[in-house]
Amino acid sequence: MIRAFIAVGIEPETVQKISEAVDRLKGRAPAIKWAPLANLHLTLKFLGDVEETAVEPIAKALRQYIGPFPRFTINAKGLGVFPGVKRPRILWVGLEGNQLIELASIVETALKPLGFPPEDRDFKPHLTIGRWRQPDDSAAQFGAELERWKGYEFGRSEVKKIVLFQSILRPEGAIHKVLAEITLSGERPLN
Repeated sequence: MIRAFIAVGIEPETVQKISEAVDRLKGRAPAIKWAPLANLHLTLKFLGDVEETAVEPIAKALRQYIGPFPRFTINAKGLGVFPGVKRPRILWVGLEGNQLIELASIVETALKPLGFPPEDRDFKPHLTIGRWRQPDDSAAQFGAELERWKGYEFGRSEVKKIVLFQSILRPEGAIHKVLAEITLSGERPLN
């Protein structure tokens, strides 16, 4: 069994700007465990544990459904938290790009026949950059910080492919191994 997920990569320049923001935020949010930015990506679908023999059928289904999808650009903008400012658990950078929601929906459609149930909540494109170890008083005060970063532009990334990754969990952090890449050919127009 391998732990797998499907994701979109982020341009290095955008990751660099996010890294600079994290450096500025670290002193203001001591209760946050910061995500390693070397692995920064947008998860389209987390698959969990799958048999190694399922990798090729997953890649084939993604190629069939995703291959014709047009390339597009996304914009990393602003900071937010899940589930809310009063008891935040996850700190994220927002992602804008209407095609992301359509792309995530097509991934769900492609994988449903292979036994992967669709998500039961709406897809909210974001990049997780930190997690509160335990909410405390400083977490609730983080709302003012979020306001300062609300419209901040971290950069754009061109979505040219999606990637099927294996996530290998290690004490020092997860290592992501590419299992398959599916290039977006742009052969069909967006709706």
